[in-house]
Amino acid sequence: MSDVGSTVQTPQLRAGSTASRWVLAATVLGSAMVLLDSTVVNVALPTIGRDLHASLSGLQWTVNGYTLALAGLILLGGSLGDRLGRRKVFLIGVVWFALASALCGLAPSIGVLIGARVLQGIGGALLTPGALAIIQATFAAQDRARAVGAWSGLGGVAAAVGPILGGWLVQTAGWRWVFLLNLPLAAVVVAVATRHVPETRDYAARGRFDVAGAGLAALSLAGVTYALIEAAVPGQSVAVAVAAVVGVAAAAGFIVIERRRTRSPEKTPPMLPLDVFASRQFTVINIITFLVYGAFGGLLFLLVLQLQVVSGFSPLKAGAALLPVTVLMLALSARSGSLAQRLGPRWLLSVGIFGIAIGMGLMTRIGPAASYIADVFPAVIIFGLGLTLTVAPLTATVLASADVRHAGVASGVNNAVARAAGLMAVAALPTAVGLGAASYHQPARFNHGFDLATTICTVALLIAAVLAATLVDNNVLRPAGVLVPGPEGHVNCSVGAPPLLPTPRQ
Repeated sequence: MSDVGSTVQTPQLRAGSTASRWVLAATVLGSAMVLLDSTVVNVALPTIGRDLHASLSGLQWTVNGYTLALAGLILLGGSLGDRLGRRKVFLIGVVWFALASALCGLAPSIGVLIGARVLQGIGGALLTPGALAIIQATFAAQDRARAVGAWSGLGGVAAAVGPILGGWLVQTAGWRWVFLLNLPLAAVVVAVATRHVPETRDYAARGRFDVAGAGLAALSLAGVTYALIEAAVPGQSVAVAVAAVVGVAAAAGFIVIERRRTRSPEKTPPMLPLDVFASRQFTVINIITFLVYGAFGGLLFLLVLQLQVVSGFSPLKAGAALLPVTVLMLALSARSGSLAQRLGPRWLLSVGIFGIAIGMGLMTRIGPAASYIADVFPAVIIFGLGLTLTVAPLTATVLASADVRHAGVASGVNNAVARAAGLMAVAALPTAVGLGAASYHQPARFNHGFDLATTICTVALLIAAVLAATLVDNNVLRPAGVLVPGPEGHVNCSVGAPPLLPTPRQ
């Protein structure tokens, strides 16, 4: 079967069917590998720093080397999936990620670890957009938001379980098993996807791959990230200035090339078709994504260090601090996706992001000798509730704002925006709040920087909440011709008519 007016062949699976459960299992497990790895590594950072004699800059690059490759190449990964086959590229990414994880686990120095993390990011760039694009291309329109909600909830569980698992592994088996854990998980994903996930692609795609666009995107992110991280290092002013200029110039070149190829895509289609931003909703949601994931990624990097360096938590206790988020995401995220499709995403996003902001604001109470029950738990609960209301509607809305034939590109853009936001935040926040190379050995100084960083992230989230309340189209998840359940579980009309309210794609 195929969507009307689209060249994308889609199986149109219905939620709850056996086939749809297998597809969700493969995509959730594949995404979980990436999400699990990012959160597990954060908990292991202090131990990695001591074992490999790394500075704060080295720890930043351990996180950002991975994120840099992921954010820089994820658009190319989405485009490759649309054209070569989403399942095929997804599987290549899973295998690549597993092999790079093995290299991380064997790394003898911080330099080798950073290089292996870059390789991990390349694998992540292939598999991450593929997971969401597979869901968008294989599920029936009326079930996509529900499927994305289930994917978000179960993926969020992996992200939240990561710190606990990471803390346990660091204390028992050693930090290297944080990476080696991916090998058996990847084997399961390959087995399930090969047998149960249907292949889909955009059969209208033609021409050469946009290698120049991918290279300029990666160079831009690399230059800006290097400048932000190394700005606080003495004697690096010339290198920082050169990197910043190169990064900005590469970004300008990327826009010029993509605009030219969007207008004349016959020979080389653009990696990022700029006409996808003709949808105002797509643009607005990606701006909100940047603010939310920037705040989340930057604070998460500092929080695991704060709990261990300042509050004296063990790696296991620091990892377990976010356990309530796991429970909330597991229990409520799928319902959040369904609720967003029924009621519209505007107020769920507004309330959810505001809740995340309140939770982050409360994290300023986490300091020396912090009590988990009195200081950490209330912040984590409110943060988790806000995150649960936000993730599924945010993801479903950005996918619904683009044509289904661009499912891989839309997913890739949104993932790239989210990863780039986290990348910039991890690179810039420590410098912005005065945390230098040795700050994670100085609890008082680190505590002061953490409080400032928390305030900055909270303000960014409040801005995002205002944008969601004022600019998000509340009907974007209601595709024409699809019956949307009303408040009492009944459809809005008894025939296959369009929804009662219009659904403009601005």
